[in-house]
Amino acid sequence: MTTHTAPAKIDYVRTIGTVSNSPTGRGFANPVDAVVSPSGLLFVLNRGPVGTAAGQNAVCWARIGTYTLDEYFVGDIGTGGLEDGAFAQPTMMAFDSDANLYVTDERSNRVSIFDDSGKYIGKWGAAGSEKGELNGPAGIAINKNNQVYVVDQHNDRIQKFTTDGDFITSWGTSGNGKGQFNMPWGIDLDSDENVYVADWRNDRIQKFSAQGDFLATFGESGDGEGQLNRPSGVAVDKDGYIFVCDWGNHRIQLFGADGSFQNLTKGSATLSKWAIEFLEANADEAATRATANLTPELPPHFNTPYHIATQTEAIFWGPTSIRLDAEDNLYVTEVSRHRIQIFKRG
Repeated sequence: MTTHTAPAKIDYVRTIGTVSNSPTGRGFANPVDAVVSPSGLLFVLNRGPVGTAAGQNAVCWARIGTYTLDEYFVGDIGTGGLEDGAFAQPTMMAFDSDANLYVTDERSNRVSIFDDSGKYIGKWGAAGSEKGELNGPAGIAINKNNQVYVVDQHNDRIQKFTTDGDFITSWGTSGNGKGQFNMPWGIDLDSDENVYVADWRNDRIQKFSAQGDFLATFGESGDGEGQLNRPSGVAVDKDGYIFVCDWGNHRIQLFGADGSFQNLTKGSATLSKWAIEFLEANADEAATRATANLTPELPPHFNTPYHIATQTEAIFWGPTSIRLDAEDNLYVTEVSRHRIQIFKRG
């Protein structure tokens, strides 16, 4: 295990995104995850505004938007619904070594598969609690051998499948002991294929071997340095540094490979390219924004991370996902501000 002695930093790079009121095109609508494809395109998973689809209480406008990293819109994948290739409550994404995209859906209890052009390939998964069945699949990660790890949220376990959905193994039970879970959410693998799980309701990160053997845990409930409040995502870079999406505290924390606290950021968003173009084309909106107080001095009772986040534009509000690309650039998806902040470890 690598031990880091000098504190590392989380350096802000830029922001991508703006809210969209359209079911297609550039802009985001309640994005919950973002990944960069092997070909270098940005895939953003939007849940969209809640409504009805396919005659049931599903999500309308749910889609995956694809963009270049220079923020040009390429196309959309999927739509809201329950039919094949559609999404009811899409949650997280991962690419295999053949550049096929796997998308979990916690309402339909399935994994949908697309190629990197957006063509629907197939699906697997069925609701239940037996081996290979799913109840609220959330995080997903794929190893070098194309074995698929799925966070089986409401069954409080991790399951491992082939890319065809054949069950390999599983581990975890409900609880707060070592190797137990309480509504786990995010997942990632390190370069040795150890498995890291954001144990959401237990306010901690757990580390396992590729076979599910418990290795370590770090984090505890709270809002101090190194403490967590409902962590929703975890990402491990090439050097073993661990980034945690501290959803309930509206921040990102950075830990060493040994679980030692290194640093944190509450966000540093600037206007995205899309936002700048919009304001340049809409003088009235630009004038209104110029008079707005986007970093207000808050009254004493507005002293929780949530209150501060909702009132301060530049910082995180509802960060749900944290992902690394091949160059270890960090992408933080904010569902409540419909944007992605990008960082680099310094």
